[in-house]
Amino acid sequence: METVSRENAEHYVWGGQCDGWHLVKTPDLSIIEENVPSGCSEVRHVHVRSGQFFYVLSGTATVEVDGHVHALHSNQGLYIPAGKPHQLCNRHGSDLMFIVVSAPPSHGDRVEA
Repeated sequence: METVSRENAEHYVWGGQCDGWHLVKTPDLSIIEENVPSGCSEVRHVHVRSGQFFYVLSGTATVEVDGHVHALHSNQGLYIPAGKPHQLCNRHGSDLMFIVVSAPPSHGDRVEA
């Protein structure tokens, strides 16, 4: 076993400008650190099987879940059960850094809502 960080984790880009680093990637669990620049957002979607927990490290996340808007600040988190339509946005002036934990992993389990 070795320690993991952004420096040695598998990296990917989504939405053209957002970064993700796979900190844990197993068949049962996904833990990703993500960076979302100001003004960027993901597409509103739903996961059929995966529940997700978003935990903000820095910045402010605006998360809409099933019609309800939540502002998550540093050191705050939100669990989104499978089947709940949601969208994460960064509407603030600085980068948003957060951890998203998905069980089971959410890649390939996303339908636009």
